[in-house]
Amino acid sequence: MKAINVRRSHLTLRPDPGRVLARPLNLANDERADTICQRVMALPELEVHALLEQVQAEFGNRHPETRAFLKRRFEEVQHCVVLGTDCSEERALLLGSYFTHEYSLEAAALFNPSIVPHPDQSDLPPGSLRFILSLRATGEGHISSITFRTGFLDAQENITINEPTRYSLEPAQVPNAAYEKGLFERKLQELALTGDFTRRVLQGLPDSFTLEALRASIGVAVKEDQARDQGTEAVARKTLALAQSNYEVQFPPNSRLSERVLFPVTPSQSNGIEDARFVRFEHEDGTHTYYATYTAYDGKLVLPQFIETLDFLHFKFITLNGPAVQNKGMALFPRKVNGRYAMLSRQDHENIYVMFSDHLHFWHQTQLVLRPAFPWEFIQIGNCGSPIETEAGWLVLSHGVGPMRKYCIGAFLLDLHEPVQVIGRLREPLIKANENEREGYVPNVVYSCGSLLRDRQLIIPYAMSDYATTFATVSLDEVLDGME
Repeated sequence: MKAINVRRSHLTLRPDPGRVLARPLNLANDERADTICQRVMALPELEVHALLEQVQAEFGNRHPETRAFLKRRFEEVQHCVVLGTDCSEERALLLGSYFTHEYSLEAAALFNPSIVPHPDQSDLPPGSLRFILSLRATGEGHISSITFRTGFLDAQENITINEPTRYSLEPAQVPNAAYEKGLFERKLQELALTGDFTRRVLQGLPDSFTLEALRASIGVAVKEDQARDQGTEAVARKTLALAQSNYEVQFPPNSRLSERVLFPVTPSQSNGIEDARFVRFEHEDGTHTYYATYTAYDGKLVLPQFIETLDFLHFKFITLNGPAVQNKGMALFPRKVNGRYAMLSRQDHENIYVMFSDHLHFWHQTQLVLRPAFPWEFIQIGNCGSPIETEAGWLVLSHGVGPMRKYCIGAFLLDLHEPVQVIGRLREPLIKANENEREGYVPNVVYSCGSLLRDRQLIIPYAMSDYATTFATVSLDEVLDGME
């Protein structure tokens, strides 16, 4: 095979420990919280003023709305303040600061990128393309979140990354987000949670309902349940947990994209939102939606889950259901294939599968398409993002794991109309870690969660040893010609 010219970029995105997020500091028990409140409430007002001034001086310029966040934290913990006790605004803010901490999003790593065209392509030089880069940021406790950068490609495929803002911002959860009754019932069925109790819960709800309405209906059903056994309580908890895992968030419209952070919210995400694979999906009517698969990790279990957005301001987090929803590394095709949604997957930790479904949220059957074949991938293979449509077929960038757990990036080609058929494959890796890339949090690894095709050039953002991120550009024609 003729060597493929891989043009590595000089750009490197390294983790910045100075990018911090204000987060709730949750104590182990209410008794400790009560004690802290009592101590702060006992302070003279002059000392309260001085302490708050100090907090503001040290932290006020590190967050976009420090006082507003401290006020919200006070409102969340004010139950520990003795009823009838006078609490000034400054004392309330100071109390809020005792239940807040800074979290360094990128303290450990900034890696596993995916790239999609930006929805706004206005005000660009001729021949340029603006893009959005998603990144996995990992900080204290190895908790991962999704962060973003923006940049553009010029007419010569030169890559520019816009300088990120100094601030980091979490979105607000959308209140009264609507749930579709029929869809929710189908998800309950997939989880084996249908029965007399959930039927009564759903009977008390309209076709479109809110989380609060569901809570109320569950409460009524629990009170009506004569047995009130542990089984009913468990079903009630799981029903509510399903709803809480399907949620919507909204960022302020004036926030910059590099400010926005999707931090874990639900119990299934508690240890991380990992390896988001964003794709610009084209619907049959020509409109587009951005979807991403990601891995929800709670410290023990991994679950493939789903994100939907039109504008990167409003995000929907969605559970995926069905027996095929297992393991890591699912990647959605960028359009329907033969009238059905299609997804790459790896249920068995080792081989690549393709799945088809009539509904984005439900996946039941898999078909094996690729096994490890070459020494550099003998341990396992997986995808490096959504397939890319070309006239020759669906191009899939892959990763293979070989001796000494060395990760390399490869590629293979699926038939455009029957993507369960492999019609081409690189025998040798396309990208493997060089001497400058092999040292990091996890040595000897190159990895990507999605690439971009433009003017027959592949733009491949990739992680270096689970620590930092860089780019490579490769000719599509060279990749296709190199396949066998």
